[in-house]
Parts: sequence; C-alpha cells; structure tokens
Amino acid sequence: MFEQSISTLAKKLRNKDISSVELTRLFLKRIATLDPQLNSFITVSEQQALEQAAAADILLSSGKGSSLTGIPIAHKDLFCTEGTLTTCGSKMLNNFIPPYESTVTSRIQEAGAVMLGKTNMDEFAMGSSNENSFYGAVKNPWNLDMVPGGSSGGSAAAVAAGLVVAATGTDTGGSIRQPASFCGITGLKPTYGRVSRFGMIAYASSLDQGGPMAKSAEDCAHLLQAMAGFDEKDSTSSETPNDDYISNLNTPLTGLKIGLPKEYFGEGLDPKVADIIMTAVKEFEKMGAIVKEISLPNLQLSIPSYYVIAPSEASSNLSRFDGVRFGHRCDDPKDLLDMYNRSRAEGFGTEVQKRIMVGTYALSEGYYDAYYLKAQKIRRLIKEDFVKALSEVDVIMGPVAPTTAFGLGSKTSDPVAMYLEDIYTLSVNLAGIPAMSIPAGFANGMPVGLQVMGNYFAEAKLLNVAHQYQQNTDWHLQTPTMAKGA
Repeated sequence: MFEQSISTLAKKLRNKDISSVELTRLFLKRIATLDPQLNSFITVSEQQALEQAAAADILLSSGKGSSLTGIPIAHKDLFCTEGTLTTCGSKMLNNFIPPYESTVTSRIQEAGAVMLGKTNMDEFAMGSSNENSFYGAVKNPWNLDMVPGGSSGGSAAAVAAGLVVAATGTDTGGSIRQPASFCGITGLKPTYGRVSRFGMIAYASSLDQGGPMAKSAEDCAHLLQAMAGFDEKDSTSSETPNDDYISNLNTPLTGLKIGLPKEYFGEGLDPKVADIIMTAVKEFEKMGAIVKEISLPNLQLSIPSYYVIAPSEASSNLSRFDGVRFGHRCDDPKDLLDMYNRSRAEGFGTEVQKRIMVGTYALSEGYYDAYYLKAQKIRRLIKEDFVKALSEVDVIMGPVAPTTAFGLGSKTSDPVAMYLEDIYTLSVNLAGIPAMSIPAGFANGMPVGLQVMGNYFAEAKLLNVAHQYQQNTDWHLQTPTMAKGA
C-alpha cells in the first residue's frame, strides 16, 4: 500500500476499498517502526492525523473531496502549522507553536490531505546534507551511513522510505532537488512567486520557494495543484494563472527541444553520474525529442553570488529572533544586551551563525557595493543566460549534483566542498525559474537525479516531460530495502 500513487490511493478511498483512517494508521505504524533509524520526523501528530482522516472519510462518503482527500502527507518543519510545534530544525524555535497557518499547509488541508507530522531539516534551511539540525542528522533510506541531502532531507527520506505518500519541501538553492536526487524521488522547485511564502519561515526571501516532493511527477502534480496560486498575503506571489498540472501530463514529447549546458558536464562531475544523465537524455530522444548543446557561461559565478545574497538576506530575516517576542531566551540575563547575545548564541547552530556573520559583513558600511551589489549584478547575468538559452530550447537538462549522496560527517569540516554540491542548482534560484529532479538511475549503489529546468511558470511542461520519462522507465518505482521491512 505504501508504494501506491496518489491517484491509485484516491481511487481506493472513493471505492471504499480502504478508509482514510485505516490508511493513516498504516503510515503511522510505518513511522513508528522505521523512523527511529531515519530521524526524518521532528513531530508526529498522530491524534490530529486521525481526526483529519475521520473527517476525510465523512467527506468522501458524501461524494465530495479532491484527489488529495484522505491522503497521508507531511510538511517540512518551516511551514507554520497552527497549534503544532514548528521548529525550523533549530533550538531557537524549539518551543514555538504558531498561532496561524501558512498558506501552503492551509491549502493542502483544505484539499483534504491528512498531515502525519513535520519533517526534519537543516536548521533554518541552511545546509546540503541535513546534518545541521538541532534534532540530529537525517539518514538516507538507501544507505543509513549516507546523507539524504538538504535542507529538505527529512521530507525526501520520509517519501523514499514510504512513511508518507508525499511531502512539502522548500528550495532556496537546491533544497528540494538535491535531496530528491540523493533519495531517488521526484521533487519540483516552482517558479519564484508560484507558491505562497506566507507562513513559511524565511531564510533568503528572494530565493525561497515551496514545492512538492513525491515518488512520481504525477503525484507532484496533484500536490502542486493544491499548493500553487496567487496569495494576497504574500507580496511576492504572482498573479499569473495556474495551469492544470494534471491534465497536461500525457502530452507527447515529439519535437521537444532539449538543451544540454556544456558547463554542467565539465570538471568535478562524477563520470558515473554523467553517464546516467546522458542515458536519460537518450531516452528522451527515443520519444522524439531534439537535443542540442547550449551554454550558461556564468554558471561558475553562481556559488560566490549565492553565498553573498543568501546570507545577507538571512542576516536581515533572522534578526527577529532576539529572545524577546518568541523563541529561545537565555536564563537570567544581566541586561538587555546580554539577553540578545546569549539567546542568539545559544539558539542558533554553527552554520546559521556563520551565515549570519557573512551576511552582516556583506551588508556593512563600506562593503555593500563591493559584495552585495556586485552579487546582484552577477545574478542578473545568470538570469539573462537562462532567458537566452530558453529562447532556443523548451527545457534544459543536466545533473542535479556532481556526486551521489556522500557519507555522514564526510564534508562537515570542509564547507567549500559542501557548498560545491550545489553548483548545478543555485543558478536556478538566482534566476527564479522552475526546475525539478527525477530519478534516472543508480551510481555507486545510490540514486541519481536528472535535473529538468524550464521557462518561467512552465511547471506544467516540466511535469509533462518528467511524467513521460517515468512512463518509459521505472527508476521512480524503486524502493529502499529498509522500507520493505515494515
């Protein structure tokens, strides 16, 4: 049952082959059995889930509801959920219970989905390995000695292990796509502004974007259909109308123009990963696609640009966590300054403190023009590279990451090596375009994701491309051995 798609489960629920309460109990049992090995959840909301499932059964019995009604899902723990602990993976918010609901979780709740809990993540979404969580590292279900990727590693691991049918994630520099690649699932980072950021705890406001994570492109389409759309509570939300992401899945790919950026296949890319990506591209050629080489000449500048812009925005966003209004407060402060200093020093982890310091420095008097302003100019160049390339092709393809999942602790002492893991994903966030990762094979015994990038608000095209690939391959149907043991 845990390996079945949203469409299949929705049909079973409507036909009363199984109830949502029974399905929810099945997944809660899987979490209780398997998650002690994975650490993919921070909070499991069993009572609330069963109440939502019972309500879903009543709705379905009256012939109402959507394709998500009664489906067990989880949310990354930076989406505010009213009355449920929301920590952002940080000691700073270890006691924070939001008094309001984020737009994303509210819309999915209105669609009738059942929330099983909140998933683990890198603290304040800062990380590429899910080792920066106050609640401990998440393990990769394909190999418990490997990282699941970050920062949405908890959501990716939970989906891959069959603890939930689907989950939400967020992507600031690859945090949906990279863990999706490392865990062998499908993940979509929508166009900036496609999904509301209201109630999503901010890391870098001009880069953050929520999106769906699931086994297949079809399941992602069902989740995105509920999540996406204009929200007056979010000033960066786009009024561009939603597409019908589900009805477009079966469009043939004959004549699809695919661009392969030569910069994605150079030094640093594992040859085994490169071979898998090229094999996947050949599969598209069999479906009638046309492939051509393109260039994204400023790709190498995406890392230095990102690691000025994102920490600068984080420095500003995280200044609100001061021990006064909410979050962690130190014991027995001597005075106001001591309370600020110790609350933040105790509440934030090492990686978060490091990025706040970098961002504060980049924004300081005398350095703003030299760092932040220059990084924004580079960002414009990167965006123009994508605009030019996507005027010549329909989609761009390449690897998600230069390697497969790496060992736990293997890169924690080398921040540059860790940051280089994001070389193929950061530029997408800087440009604001949509992109996704789809399972394309295995190298070194671990999953490899194919990255598919498209034009602004072309999520329906990306999902169509991914779905057609998944109709001709079965990589997305592979299940980790540990997931079969419950």
